[in-house]
Amino acid sequence: MPRNLFRCWIRVRGVTLPLFSLAFNLSKNLPTKMTGTDQSSFLGRISIRRNQVNAMEGYHEQEIEDLELFQKQLSDRFAELLSAPDDAPTEAFLSISWIRKLVDVFLCCETECKAILLMERDAAQISKPPLDRLIPELLERVVKAMDICNAVTNGLELVRHCQKLAEIAVSALEQKPFGEGQARRAKKALVSLMSAMHVDDKESSVQKTAERSWSFGRRSGNKDRHHGHYRSLSWQVAKHWSASKQIHAMTMNLAAPRGPEASCLPAPVYILSLIIVFVMWVLIAAIPCQERSGLTTHLPINKHVNWTHSLASIHDKIGEEWKKKEKKGMAGLLYEMQKMEKLGQSLIEFTDSYQFPGEKEKLDEVAAQVAELAEVCRRMDEGLVPLQMLIREAFHRLVRNRTEFLDVLEQGGPVV
Repeated sequence: MPRNLFRCWIRVRGVTLPLFSLAFNLSKNLPTKMTGTDQSSFLGRISIRRNQVNAMEGYHEQEIEDLELFQKQLSDRFAELLSAPDDAPTEAFLSISWIRKLVDVFLCCETECKAILLMERDAAQISKPPLDRLIPELLERVVKAMDICNAVTNGLELVRHCQKLAEIAVSALEQKPFGEGQARRAKKALVSLMSAMHVDDKESSVQKTAERSWSFGRRSGNKDRHHGHYRSLSWQVAKHWSASKQIHAMTMNLAAPRGPEASCLPAPVYILSLIIVFVMWVLIAAIPCQERSGLTTHLPINKHVNWTHSLASIHDKIGEEWKKKEKKGMAGLLYEMQKMEKLGQSLIEFTDSYQFPGEKEKLDEVAAQVAELAEVCRRMDEGLVPLQMLIREAFHRLVRNRTEFLDVLEQGGPVV
């Protein structure tokens, strides 16, 4: 792909922001896939009802029914995520495949929630209290979520770089015959891998660590080519930007509606806000991001609502994992990175103590670990690019829908 397709820019609230590598219009055409969910039927149902019953007395009751159906779909989707099998690496909790499903759930939720709020609705209905306060707060969260999407994309660049280092180690360890030269080459790659995985979040070194490690194996005549290959193509976050502070700011004033508001328009605004905050929180926990101290801060999830039960369980499960593995510069809870770290440490111990020709029993044990590391690299090779594209799609969707909300509020016309 030509380099000039990797960047485009947009003005948001007077600040120029990047739109990643996909063209903006591509995001409008990317389908959202949800197994077992007929999203088009749900959206069509809302559109038909709004056209037919706006003047009928039962309109509010039908809106309540649509909201209940939407919440049931959310409950089913998050329950499916919670039931991810631990014994299936490709579907494991916090694996690349699992994260892709989570972002897909977010995209479905965002589309359906926006339909409930805006489809065939007069702008006057969302310009009255309390929506005149809740909608601007939602749009502030959207801007912060866009920043997090940028930071997560940077983190995925580091994950890809770790994958390349692991592949170098696998290549050296698979050499036949295996000797001390191969052991030294594997150790060098593995040490670089461990260094890249243990970054210092407080010094913006998610990017710096990758830059330091890019020199591994670089030939003098290929400096520009290698740098161009590994250079992050997304917007770089500011030096003092904090992922955990972004999440904390997004939870401000995020409270579940009560009384009559729980069954009318404030409810989908709260649902969308909570899903945005929750998904961004999971992405930060799983993928290397800058400054994540205090990430286990409580999220305002109302556990007394049926559709949030699975959401709260996922939050608690991730929080427990974070507390167990939290350490300075941890590269995140992504399943593949955790496996890579465990295997890498074991293989470093092997290369440290290796003496030619090596014991057959030990070599067989190492061969099994190398095969497992190679399988992790293969899954990362297959899954990282689709995950990057999906997060870029989420970024584009946030930009576009924020613009749509602003147009409705400012122009005062009905949304079609």
